[in-house]
Amino acid sequence: MPAHAKLGPAAILVAGALALSACASKAPKELPPEPGPPATSTDTGQMGATPGSQAEFVQLMAGADTIYFDTDRYDIDSQDQAALARQAQWLARYPGKRATIEGHADERGTREYNLALGERRANAAKNYLVSLGVDPSRLSTLSYGKERPVALGSDAQSWAQNRRAVTVTID
Repeated sequence: MPAHAKLGPAAILVAGALALSACASKAPKELPPEPGPPATSTDTGQMGATPGSQAEFVQLMAGADTIYFDTDRYDIDSQDQAALARQAQWLARYPGKRATIEGHADERGTREYNLALGERRANAAKNYLVSLGVDPSRLSTLSYGKERPVALGSDAQSWAQNRRAVTVTID
């Protein structure tokens, strides 16, 4: 009887484990450095935002990248004017940046009506930015109507959040 036939199952398992452990990866001789503090932008003081990026725009706007409307309305009120003035200041700092203004509506009404209302809202925001000195060739509009809600409820609070125009910067 050959010698390997006399080995018990436990001995075979031990031999297999030893063979596999020989294939295991070895620890590197030198470990990578510890992570340092997060990157910051010296121009903006914002954590991790590249100057002129959409991320910086959203951080600096702190919610002012979006304006809200009353039901079936597309007029720019004083709160919207303040938000759009902040957007215009940012766009003035980055004259090579363009932006798309997205118009949205709540779920009530027909698809066609809400697309038209979203377009009027986006154009109202664009026209106000232009009145503040932003070159109209840098701005485009897009209506999503009721197709992209941020709040999914069928109540007054959700509808109010969905009646909006959002400015998104692009290269």
